[in-house]
Amino acid sequence: MLIVVPVETWANERRVALIPDSVKKLTRAGLSVSVESGLGLQSGFSDADYTEAGATVSNDRNALISSGDMVLRVRKPSTEEVALLKKGAIQISYLDPYNEHALVDSLAAQGVTAISMEMIPRTTRAQKMDALSSQANLAGYVMVLLAASKLDRILPMMMTPAGTLSPAKVFVIGAGVAGLQAIATAKRLGARVEAFDTRPVVAEQVQSLGGKFVEIDLGETGQTKDGYAQELTAEQLELQRLGMKDVISESDIVITTAQLFGRPAPRIVTADMVAAMKKGGVIVDMAVDSGGNVEGSKPDETVEIDGVSIIGVSNLPAHVSSDASQMYSSNLYNLVCEYWDEENKTFNLDLEDEILKGCVITHDGGLVNEAIMNIRGN
Repeated sequence: MLIVVPVETWANERRVALIPDSVKKLTRAGLSVSVESGLGLQSGFSDADYTEAGATVSNDRNALISSGDMVLRVRKPSTEEVALLKKGAIQISYLDPYNEHALVDSLAAQGVTAISMEMIPRTTRAQKMDALSSQANLAGYVMVLLAASKLDRILPMMMTPAGTLSPAKVFVIGAGVAGLQAIATAKRLGARVEAFDTRPVVAEQVQSLGGKFVEIDLGETGQTKDGYAQELTAEQLELQRLGMKDVISESDIVITTAQLFGRPAPRIVTADMVAAMKKGGVIVDMAVDSGGNVEGSKPDETVEIDGVSIIGVSNLPAHVSSDASQMYSSNLYNLVCEYWDEENKTFNLDLEDEILKGCVITHDGGLVNEAIMNIRGN
């Protein structure tokens, strides 16, 4: 089986789907790997690194994509490049299948088996393949660094002969993977950290990292079977905003991480809440690319509103592309090797397998994912 990896063409995408170390492991397992020339340059990997690891390097992108039995990427392919994939090929990347209906249909029509990395189930067995978690972990770290670099004061308390500086106050909204990493990072940098989440069950995790859990009575809340926060009602969102406004007004940094899988992000920080924040304050909106948690945030821009900086970065992991690539490459390697039969040189596509059942979107000319079929009324 030939695995091919084309260069990412999305703007500001510096991550790579396979790093040389993973190539070496895959070739040892009996798979062949071919990569496009220049694949890893933005993450610190040269063509020579890939050749040394056992890959061949191609200068012909279209021929490379057309030759692959399996195509690995970070970002979804264009519909033009879907047409280059051979029938029966396996395409693995982020696909945004809840929203990219035309792309999903083109993959099905091409006879491609499409696997979406967003759809890897959050189960114990699938943890090593869970790219959403691995990348969110890094996003949480990056958000704190971006906020700290923009803030006009330091994060830790500092006692000097000239006087004592009090620690900065950081408020993290959403205590999922990214939020917990943001809490841990801000705490390591010496800030005083508070956090809120609609799932009271995460309070203990926040406290274990040294943060204070902010309690706001929203009535009945909870999480999905995959650990995501359930969508709040309009009344609950208003209660949440009122409860958070006081905390935001006292915070130097606010970090929002609230996202709804497959749907627009909830608007949880409104203009009046931004106005209540002290001048010089910084807000980082992790969900800016899916609608935004913060009123006034814009993708890939820093917006100044009444002395408050709102940072909107749509691809946070790309800021640490070397480590992000290492983690994503490991996720892909673990996924491929989970189903690669080294003895018979075949990739076992058992659609009844609990992991594949969740993440395979198209196969054998049709849409096969139950969750996607349900939202489309199929």
